[in-house]
Parts: sequence; structure tokens; C-alpha cells
Amino acid sequence: MAANRQILLLPGDGIGPEVMAETRRVIDWLGKKRGVRFDIAEDIVGGAALDAHGTPLHDKTMAKAKAIGCVLFGAVGGPKWDNLPFAQKPERGLLRLRKEMDLFANLRPAVCFDALVGASTLKPEVVQGLDIIILRELTGGLYFGEPRGITDIGNGQRRGVNTQVYTTSEIRRVAEVGFELARKRRRKVTSLEKANVMESGVLWREEVTKLHREKFSDVALEHMYADNGAMQLVRNPKQFDVMVTDNLFGDILSDVAAMLTGSLGMLPSASLGAADATGRRLALYEPVHGSAPDIAGKGVANPLAMILSLAMALRYSFDLPDNADAVENGVRAVLAEGVRTGDIMQPGATKVSTRAMGDRLLAALDRAA
Repeated sequence: MAANRQILLLPGDGIGPEVMAETRRVIDWLGKKRGVRFDIAEDIVGGAALDAHGTPLHDKTMAKAKAIGCVLFGAVGGPKWDNLPFAQKPERGLLRLRKEMDLFANLRPAVCFDALVGASTLKPEVVQGLDIIILRELTGGLYFGEPRGITDIGNGQRRGVNTQVYTTSEIRRVAEVGFELARKRRRKVTSLEKANVMESGVLWREEVTKLHREKFSDVALEHMYADNGAMQLVRNPKQFDVMVTDNLFGDILSDVAAMLTGSLGMLPSASLGAADATGRRLALYEPVHGSAPDIAGKGVANPLAMILSLAMALRYSFDLPDNADAVENGVRAVLAEGVRTGDIMQPGATKVSTRAMGDRLLAALDRAA
């Protein structure tokens, strides 16, 4: 019998443990009903790790994440830890995971479920049927470039410096992921930068163009300035398929795309590393919504983004597309029934708790099975 697949659960802080608990129920359902079994490990991260170990990510947890290779991550942070020095903040645990696992490719799907068209602030005809992916380079660029810091330059003045820097290999490897994704979708990549004012943008455009010519001429490629891309996302988002961009612009554009769908509580994400000789990639999957400390512990959080992050893990880490489809279709079915948590509540819908949303999803999965 083949060894079970492995997943490390890091629920984190705030609503992280609540939404992770419902995701664990879906993992258990996959084992019982579809024969897809996982060996599950669990550990702490963020504020929980600070309280227990004095660090947002213990070295042993980091080693465990690398060894297992697939991490489901809840959320980190909260008011309790807001005043800590920058290097000790809970979010540094997530950044360390991304950096040391070399998770350079961040995939954020923006899918507007038919049942939630009315939850978007845009007109229904603009967002209905929306299905795009924003691919963000995650380990380079402005957030990691050197030199960086704040210095005293005299006369009561200080200077803050961050450096935007990219190399050929960093650009090509994330662009390659984008082209490969597009081949499995609608065969269109939009590469976004600011080549009109930034040398790093010029290099980005040149290297993406070169890679396209060498290996991916069967995929349509267009270039767009990132500020125009932001405008186009709210003007005509369905013109896009896969959007590939750098760390800073990807951070901004993916949040813009998030609100096209009506709620951050519905959006999963995947962060992938490079494929090894066997094709295996280190990966981390997390909902976009954050720790939401204002509703933590109240049992009202939306678990669907966390559960959809599990579906991404089934698809990208374990090559189980049929099971990923089953989970995603279960979410669609529950939404079509008018079941809602507070963040996606609409007139005439049935408002449920976190646990009840999990119950309704498992019932939908049972019916489909």
C-alpha cells in the first residue's frame, strides 16, 4: 500500500483555528468517502508560537514544514502582538516560511461564484463568470531587496529606503509557472510591470518576452503597465486569464481582484516552490482573509476560503484534480442553496455559523458522492 500523503496544519491565530477545524473535517471526509488519506501533523505559528516559544516560528516547525512539503496555513496576528518589534511580529513567521521554503510563486484565483454575483460591488455583468488567476512573485522585489532600512541623515531628517531588484532567473521562473498555468486554462498571459519608469520593469518585460519566444509561443502574451492593470481589473476583469507580476504589484492587484468576487472570505491562495527532479514542489496554502481578530472565537467566520485552499493543495501538490473539483463543486452547491456566513450574507439567504457551514458542505459532498 502506498504511503499516505502528508500535510502540516498551522492554524495560527484569530479565526485561523476555527476555519482550520472545518477544513480538517473535509480532509477526514476525503479519507472516509473517497479513499484519499493523509497523514496530518499540526503545529503552531505566529502569535501562538510567540506566546509558547518567544518566536513567531520555531526552528523545529520550520524543519517540519520543509520535510513534509505541504503546509495548510490559517492566519496570524492580532492586537495582542501589535506593539512588538518588527522582527518579532507574528507575520514574520509566515514570511520565514515563504523565504526558507523558497515559495516564489503565489497563485491567487479570483472566481466569482454564480450565487455570489450580487455580493460584488461591481455590476453583475462585469463579474458574472469571472475566473482569473493572479500570479505574484513572492520572494524577491521591493519586500526583500537590499539595501533597506531607515537612517538618520541629520538636520532632523530621516530617510527610508527599500530596493526593487530582480534577476533574470527570478523573473523567468515565475513567468514559466504563469505560462504553464495558462496552457491548462485559456492560453493567455498578461505580464504587468512599470517598464515606462522602472529599469526593473524593463528587465521584467524583456525576460518574459524572451521566455515566451523560446518556449511558450502557443500561449498569447500581452504586456500591461501595472497601474493600467488595476484600472482594467475593475473596468473589464474578464479580459484576463493569468496575470503575472512582481511582489509589490501582485500584492496590490490581488487585493483589487479579491473584492471583485464579493468577499475576502471566499478566496484561497497557493504559494509554490520550484519543482525538484521528481516534480515535487514545496507548497503553502492559505486563505487570503487574515486573522480577523474582531470576530475570532465567535463561531461566525467563513471557512470556505480555507477549504478552497485545501482544494488547491489537492490540485497542485497531490495531482488530485477530481477531488479538488469535488470540493469546489461542494462549495458551489452550498452557496446555490442560499447558505451564507455573515461576510457574504444576502437578503433571503440563510445565515449560519462556521460549524454549520462545515455541516452543510459535508452534506453537499455526501449528496454528490
